Amino acid sequence: MALKVYFDLLSQPSRAVVIFLKTNKIPFTACPIALRKAEQMSDDFGKVAPFKKVPAIEDDGFQLSESITIMKYLAQKHKVAAHWYPADLKQRARVDEYLDWHHNNLRMNASTLFQQQLLVPMMTGSPPNPKRVGKFASELAKTLDTIEGNFLKDGAFLAGKQISIADLTAACEVLQPSIAGFDLFSNRAKLSAWLERVRSSTNPHFDEAHKIVAMWREKFSKKHPIAGESKL
Repeated sequence: MALKVYFDLLSQPSRAVVIFLKTNKIPFTACPIALRKAEQMSDDFGKVAPFKKVPAIEDDGFQLSESITIMKYLAQKHKVAAHWYPADLKQRARVDEYLDWHHNNLRMNASTLFQQQLLVPMMTGSPPNPKRVGKFASELAKTLDTIEGNFLKDGAFLAGKQISIADLTAACEVLQPSIAGFDLFSNRAKLSAWLERVRSSTNPHFDEAHKIVAMWREKFSKKHPIAGESKL
């Protein structure tokens, strides 16, 4: 049975998994799930992913959720290039170090800023709360300082000299606030250079997966412009 992948490219973790699969030429059957239509809440999808979140996979009857776990599983099953998820204990620990840090830092702050500026106003019909937007913008700026000053201090990528699943996870996340009009790169040369290395290492698949980000950024910018400075 072919590997089935359930995803929505508006989801940052979904983009990471799809880019990983295509870059490593792992064949799969695409099973799109439209989050904006709440398709993830269907009973049928719940049979595949009890948490009702994307991405999820079904591999010969084996069902798995959580993007990082999915990429680790696929990297080892398909024996992709070692740099993606190294066998070496210390190199793997560096990848895991970033991934463990990611959830309560970059993911929390980038996704919450995106939600506060765009999703919450869309759902409630009320304008963004400037205090909450400002709070998470400030927290995200500190998070990006840590990425540049710690994880990118000595290497070209987050966990060393070569790209890993840590970089894909972070790159897809760091682009999400741009949909809401935030510019995370103009004032951050090190972050910008890193992102370009990730793109170059995974293109054309990286850019293909992010076409939807540019499309929604243009659409939302006309309806929900940000007042004042949006650079972090």
